[in-house]
Amino acid sequence: MKIYKIKTIAFFIAFAAVTACSDSFIDVPSNDPNSAEFFNSEEDYEKALIGAYDLLQSTYLNVMLGEIASDNTLAGGESANDTPGIQQIDDMIHTSSNEQLRDIWGWMYAGANRANYILEFQDKTDFTGKENILGQTKFLRAYYYFELVKWFGDVPLSVDKRIQFGDQFTIDRTPKADVYAQIELDLIYAAENLPSVQDLAYKVTKGAAQSLLGKVYLYQNKFDEAATVLEAAIAGPYDLVADYNTIFEHDGENGIESVFEVQYSDVAGADFDCKQCSSGNIAVGFSGIRAYDGPIFDSGFSFNVPTQEAVDAFEAGDLRKDVAILDIEAWNTANNSTSGEGYEHTGYFNRKYITRKGDKNIGDQNLTNPNNYRAIRFADVLLMAAEANNRKSSPDDAKAKTYLNRVRRRAFGVSDASFDITTNGSALTDAIYAERRVELVGEGHRFFDLVRTGKAAQEIDGFVAGKHEVFPIPLIEIQLAGDRWDQNPNY
Repeated sequence: MKIYKIKTIAFFIAFAAVTACSDSFIDVPSNDPNSAEFFNSEEDYEKALIGAYDLLQSTYLNVMLGEIASDNTLAGGESANDTPGIQQIDDMIHTSSNEQLRDIWGWMYAGANRANYILEFQDKTDFTGKENILGQTKFLRAYYYFELVKWFGDVPLSVDKRIQFGDQFTIDRTPKADVYAQIELDLIYAAENLPSVQDLAYKVTKGAAQSLLGKVYLYQNKFDEAATVLEAAIAGPYDLVADYNTIFEHDGENGIESVFEVQYSDVAGADFDCKQCSSGNIAVGFSGIRAYDGPIFDSGFSFNVPTQEAVDAFEAGDLRKDVAILDIEAWNTANNSTSGEGYEHTGYFNRKYITRKGDKNIGDQNLTNPNNYRAIRFADVLLMAAEANNRKSSPDDAKAKTYLNRVRRRAFGVSDASFDITTNGSALTDAIYAERRVELVGEGHRFFDLVRTGKAAQEIDGFVAGKHEVFPIPLIEIQLAGDRWDQNPNY
């Protein structure tokens, strides 16, 4: 099953003046926990949980900008004036008035608020299996807050209580260390209460919670803790898909390498004035080939175009290169196809997430693309575990290389040690970082990997240390809070 939506009434969320279409937000009937209107049955909790999952689909923007802000891709598009907020982030000249940053803030808070809605009423009705629902809910709250703290640093934190309009006058920004502490608690609960396998593909599992917790530890340089929990995830029901080429096709969705996927659908119902209403992966249409006419692929808006540097990061013989990067000139020559050139044309496209023939089933093909986002892949878990073991207080480089080389052997299509990394210490650390880039290129992780490892200033043009590690709090949110919040440094 690809999508679960319920038609409900829009509700206010604090700080984010998000105008949503009528089927995007959960109805909040009352603040009274004893109200007879909702949360009287397992079905009510399930419906509210579906609503909390729904905002994951809005993370398409986080993913796309996580590449564009890095050295992996350029903004692209039709011209230098095409979606100015994206162009600004690409050039590191974004300000607190950036529309896309406001969207990320608002949509992630909408997701966190929906999770908190459930947790605010978590004790109202008991039923068998409630821990599973609460585990999923806490995972989602952790996921949304992790996105917020990655993008904005210190952010207002609410636990088991919705942030409602008016609260912005009394709630403060919470230090990111405290936000991380709550994320950890949520994910520990989720890992302890979720099953290893769920009945439906969209539901998060124990392994997803363990893997996200490991990533959260890595972002705080808690390498000992990260190594322990990531190794527990590795022991779960996951494996590398033998053929890397199949992972990003429709038939490869929710496969054995998928630890957590954001589910998308071709269900119509959105337009460019209400992109968060889409059930489709909008990033796919945005990243598609401009004016394309030929087999396999379809046209798009030519944003998020890979740089030559990203292409050159692949070693000779790496089978991932042609899966991740589409060389459009070579492709056109081989397939008698044609395409146009957009702004900042590099000749390359993010092949993992571009439109394919057959995607345009209902509505605008660039708003309803059904290609799932593989948010956490097992290869990512292996590479995180490699890094954690290499950097923990008592390094285990042998184990780190085992995890790293497991990924590399799949990448080069070998079962022997011919492409194995054999170095130790800091050289091994660098090799793991390099492997993360080519394994995960186009998947939205690069900017944050560069920031957390202290390499952003040397790799990203225009990046200013002490400023660009986080993005500015949207100006409208500071104004809505009565100018009580300080802006992030140097914005």
